[in-house]
Amino acid sequence: MAHVAFLWHMHQPYYVDSVTGTAVMPWVRLHCAKGYLDMIAVLGDYPSVRANFNLSPVLVLQIRELLDGRVEDEWLELSRKPAVDLTEEERFKVLENFFKANWDHLVLPHPRYRELLNKRGLTFYRDDVRRGVRYFSTQELLDLQVWFNLTWCGYTACRLFPELAELKRKGRNFTENEKQRVLELHLELMRIVLQKYREAEESGQVELTTTPYFHPILPLVYDTSFAERAMPGREFPRRFSWPQDAEAQLSLAVDQHAAVFGSVPRGLWPSEGSIAPELIPLMQRCGFEYFCSDEENLFASLKRDPAWRGVQVDHLELFQGWRVRYDGAEVNAVFRERPLSDFIGFNAARNEAAQAAMHLLFHLRHISDLVNDRGIVPIILDGENAWEFFRDGGECFLRALYSGIEDNHGRIKTARTGDYLRENPPQKQLTTLHTGSWIGSNLDIWIGEPEENRAWERLGETRAWFQQRFDSGVLTPQQDAAARKSLYAAEGSDWFWWYGPDFTTENDELFDRLFRMHLRSVYTACGAVPPSTLDVPITQKRVDQMFESPSRYVTPAIDGAPATFFEWLGAGRYEPTSETATMARSGAHVAAVFFGHDADNLYFRVDFSAKPAGGVVIVFGEPDNTRIRTAPLVNAGPIEANLNTAEGKVTGVKAAYRETLELAVSLMSLGLKPGDSVGFQVRLLAGDVEVEAHPPASLIAFKLLAADWALANWSV
Repeated sequence: MAHVAFLWHMHQPYYVDSVTGTAVMPWVRLHCAKGYLDMIAVLGDYPSVRANFNLSPVLVLQIRELLDGRVEDEWLELSRKPAVDLTEEERFKVLENFFKANWDHLVLPHPRYRELLNKRGLTFYRDDVRRGVRYFSTQELLDLQVWFNLTWCGYTACRLFPELAELKRKGRNFTENEKQRVLELHLELMRIVLQKYREAEESGQVELTTTPYFHPILPLVYDTSFAERAMPGREFPRRFSWPQDAEAQLSLAVDQHAAVFGSVPRGLWPSEGSIAPELIPLMQRCGFEYFCSDEENLFASLKRDPAWRGVQVDHLELFQGWRVRYDGAEVNAVFRERPLSDFIGFNAARNEAAQAAMHLLFHLRHISDLVNDRGIVPIILDGENAWEFFRDGGECFLRALYSGIEDNHGRIKTARTGDYLRENPPQKQLTTLHTGSWIGSNLDIWIGEPEENRAWERLGETRAWFQQRFDSGVLTPQQDAAARKSLYAAEGSDWFWWYGPDFTTENDELFDRLFRMHLRSVYTACGAVPPSTLDVPITQKRVDQMFESPSRYVTPAIDGAPATFFEWLGAGRYEPTSETATMARSGAHVAAVFFGHDADNLYFRVDFSAKPAGGVVIVFGEPDNTRIRTAPLVNAGPIEANLNTAEGKVTGVKAAYRETLELAVSLMSLGLKPGDSVGFQVRLLAGDVEVEAHPPASLIAFKLLAADWALANWSV
């Protein structure tokens, strides 16, 4: 019987502008009203299920600052203001920002909210939004103020306060008093959140772990040169090395955790699972009994550990606790099971709740059959962002999962990680810990690109300047504390996450401004003028195209064999390497998707980085409700594939799989003609369960080349 240790990680970056004392983004408050509260409440209905939650200290800090009135929430104040009194600029901000929720599940299901979105337009261009401001009445703006805050009230909030559910049913023509009540309840829900997590730990059902205070990538704060261990040959910034800051981020986390939750944390989820051997003595000094990281870091460590040299490592070594030693210090560790953790975070929402839960339970039972009673399966993932992609906020999935665990108690036992490690002291040890994160087992997301390196340069300059001021003895205790808070906030991982090409968001410039603001605040806290270099944006304006559209006709052979250079020349291309996301994923099987057409057929080619577990589905948004599904990709050669249309027609599709998957489907069977729009997504199956999607939350959309394309683009 295996022990399953769920660790749900909750985190938000430090959105507070220290100059104005204002949180410039609302996500701490809104996630409290939805995911943070829902997660702990639904677990309470299954008292025999144990779980672990990681609330990052910077998240807890912001909850406390907002509740204590030390910080204002900019979007809360914008919501509070009577709609009739909104200025032209404030009306624009409401229209621009108050649709920032998952449209499929938080906007479109509500007729009035959907109506307001359609009136504003499905645009992301600020100029288009600004032109539409004058067409919105005061009542429409008031309804929008209410709906944005109301839709973020999760299923638990609506049960605790039925008036919220009543307002959702009312739907429109809200009053100012009703709006103010929703906003009052948001603050009440924030108070309830921390209380419920503390009570759950005190009852013994939950263990609360922590993260370095402002969520820094601790190996890089300790010494940026550590990045080269897993990224040799890259260009890095001037060395940033402040081990004392790394220890301070840990000790501050422990102190706040004890103050808020009544006990010191036993466990540590290092930010993004990032580890390095030099951190072990710091963890031990700060009182941590164990840390968690990713399975790839475990296996990379075993490859380097002299005690394991020449040993063929069985994957089952993952399912146990480990004793990690370095420089006379030792701390226990567990390493996350990656595929199942990623399935919950990225693909469970694409399936029926019961089916997704059964998929997870099936694999947990299988692992349980392979390990002894001392085995542990760490399931570690983001505990907030995934739930927006479920129609019901993930409630049915979580209930099916937890009830399924209770039904399988003889084969699956959930555990608090600290309890498990005390009852099952690790029998094996690591003496050569790998340096890396849970993403790619390296630190690439946060360093090594020009923007990231510039950010580390600015941080390093500010840190060195502050140390000189501190050493000179001219700072008061108040100045020292304020400057350190801003400095440690700037060391957070979130700013570096959005720098560079790895991830991008419409708020890139805002995150850049916040990062530089934290650095400027170090100088102003010390009574000095910030250098002009901090006025210069680090983020470069860019437009990242997720895919290339077809530029010419292609007519490839459908044989699944490696393509010649000219066979797919001019086809569209998508590579799942620069997805725009708050969450990252790992272990994807798809390396690239090619797509194109000629006068008669539409063609697809899927290249794999790892052997797929089952079949492939191509889901079309244009033409709507149409999909191609292949048989499982098992044997090389022609394979069965069928097109299912909205009218229920089933048509055979030519398909072959060898080293790659290639398909051809006639334009006529799709009802397409030159110039028409096409939008599709590629999904991978394991049985009937969708385990991967590309792109993960959008479509590859393009237009078929016009009928006279060949005439207009002839060449010799």
